[in-house]
Amino acid sequence: MCGIAVAALVPATAWAGQQTRGSVVAVTAVSTMDSTQVAAHLRDRGLDSSRVRFGVDAQRIVYRTVDPRGRPTTASSLVVVPRDGDRSPGQVAWLHGTTGYRGAVASVADGNDRAAAVLFASAGHLTTAPDYLGLGTGPGHHPYLDGPSTVTASVDALRATGEFAARRGLRPDRRVFLTGHSQGGHAAMALGQALQRGAGRGLELGGLAPISGPMRPSALVPKAADGQIANGVAYMAYWTVAWNRLHHLYDDPAEAFNDPSVEALFDGDHRHEEIFATLPHTMPELLTPSYLDRVRNPTGVLRAKLRESDGYCDWRPRVPVTIYSSTGDRDTLFETSAYCDGRLRQHGARSTLIDLGADVDHGRAAKLALPRILAGLDRG
Repeated sequence: MCGIAVAALVPATAWAGQQTRGSVVAVTAVSTMDSTQVAAHLRDRGLDSSRVRFGVDAQRIVYRTVDPRGRPTTASSLVVVPRDGDRSPGQVAWLHGTTGYRGAVASVADGNDRAAAVLFASAGHLTTAPDYLGLGTGPGHHPYLDGPSTVTASVDALRATGEFAARRGLRPDRRVFLTGHSQGGHAAMALGQALQRGAGRGLELGGLAPISGPMRPSALVPKAADGQIANGVAYMAYWTVAWNRLHHLYDDPAEAFNDPSVEALFDGDHRHEEIFATLPHTMPELLTPSYLDRVRNPTGVLRAKLRESDGYCDWRPRVPVTIYSSTGDRDTLFETSAYCDGRLRQHGARSTLIDLGADVDHGRAAKLALPRILAGLDRG
């Protein structure tokens, strides 16, 4: 069958790696497909299959990293290897969007994020799709939209890919092309900045193509509080719970939520269907008046951290940047991608902003952008 999962059939391989960040702990076979199966797999998920050239092997890798406070932990990632015989493949990293359920990420679920990674690998690119912290098989909670810990988890995922590839006799290109959708667009910019500044220990930034990222959180949060963001209730609930764990925004969930039990929905174990079915429909139903006022007019640590999250567009990449968004996106808003493009240009970057259309919503943007990104990669 197309994309048949073999994780239950093939035992995980334990690796006696060093106790260092990015060292591999275990590898589990996830799926293997020939090129015909890959093409069918992509078409089933609404993706262009015209550039499929090779079959792929996909593995879940568990690796060592650190949590937001620098303490040792583990995380998981999908790694997809093209079956083309090239011993020196190019590298791509796919950064996923907002995911509240740990089982919905690429290394576990056969969904859109796995399909995106398979798409790049089927064209000959060794592809890493980090699950981030607290998702996939990683312990603990996911620090949603926290740039620093997203960077450390993703850098270490790329290091783990390098270790895994070396054991297979591969010598991947040190340059890594970064792309991702929604939360992953923001993550791509943060990771790109870190790689250019030397965080990857031998890895280099090879290109950037974020898709519909929340590039200016300081503007999106008050808009969400005022009901101007599609799915704003879910985003705000998740963000509030996650950032409270990081930055202590409240002592008791009743200070932020009219129904304090909302906090328990974002433990990583509740499926998306359950989360959406439980959440209220409007922001005043979700958040207390005092907390709504606080996020509309942030001060102190909240204001500082929001501005820090805006800063991943305040640098000069040495590679071209193509930002994909759409004026029809009511989740992350075209204006935040335009903000990022403008900030990059002010720093002298070669940045291009592509509007995918007024009739293109947030979810559809990735499916339209991915074939364009891959075509650009194939052109070299």
